[in-house]
Amino acid sequence: MKGVLYMGVFFSSISGILIIIGLIAVGYGLSALGWFDDKSTRLIAKIVTQVALPAYMISTITKDFTAKKLIKLLPDLGVPVLSMTILIFISILLIKVLKIDPKHKGLFSSMFFNSNTVFVGLPVNMALFGEKSLPYVLVYYMANTTFFWTLGTYLIQMDGEVKGHFKLKTTLKKVFSPPLLGFIIGLILVMLHIQLPKFLISDFQYLGGLTIPLSMIFIGISIYNAGLKNVSFHKDNLAILFGRFLCAPLLMAGLFLFIPATPLMKQVFIVQAAMPVMTNAPVVANLYHADSDYAAIMVTETTLLSLIVVPIIMTIIK
Repeated sequence: MKGVLYMGVFFSSISGILIIIGLIAVGYGLSALGWFDDKSTRLIAKIVTQVALPAYMISTITKDFTAKKLIKLLPDLGVPVLSMTILIFISILLIKVLKIDPKHKGLFSSMFFNSNTVFVGLPVNMALFGEKSLPYVLVYYMANTTFFWTLGTYLIQMDGEVKGHFKLKTTLKKVFSPPLLGFIIGLILVMLHIQLPKFLISDFQYLGGLTIPLSMIFIGISIYNAGLKNVSFHKDNLAILFGRFLCAPLLMAGLFLFIPATPLMKQVFIVQAAMPVMTNAPVVANLYHADSDYAAIMVTETTLLSLIVVPIIMTIIK
């Protein structure tokens, strides 16, 4: 009976990963049929980053948070923030030690310290721990989202082909990207107890619903353009795998030796830290002329390896 229960949890925990792989396969297959060119691919990237994601942020925050819950959970934000800050410095050290390809430096750091906390992390944690894990999932998501759409996005832009002189106004405009602004708007609405009209909420939910499928399809397109033969395990790739599946969860577990927390909070944060590369990394990379093929390949490799990593972590922390 116990074995059957564990098998059920196992299959539930990897369902989110299998869904992502299926959607990526759709994008790959349509590309093979010649449905997309460079112009349409960039259009998908713009729709995701500038329309769907901001709407997704607003609808998710206003739906899943209350002002009281935000205030109560606020101190817990410090743990993932500290973890990701340390990971950033580790990534910088590895870039120098391993002599990571200069055109991958920003992407490397961004993918090293950011994880897929929603598309994979949310269903995995819900399967492992149930709805009681949701507040902690969202806390990690808040920290992860803020890091990605500020420092992570900025680092990816630094890899881009167009490198201009530093201008504070331009930099702030890029850092405060549409997804982060959507996230901030959602927080303001919750803290001020502002309820949007039902038709607006529905609009945001419909538009936000485009985020996951379009992001996955874009990744499939990028993988096709890059060529599956390029899915390899050279040092740039292996270092990301090390960061995502070993360094990040072990660092998180180590922090809890010094930071008091409930068992559930520890479990959720460790799982979140060990999730695959952010699915939005290839989209942002394409938008800013960075190496989106490299990002897409890393999303694919880490997502596929999650099929092995998730059950191992599940066995250790359950």
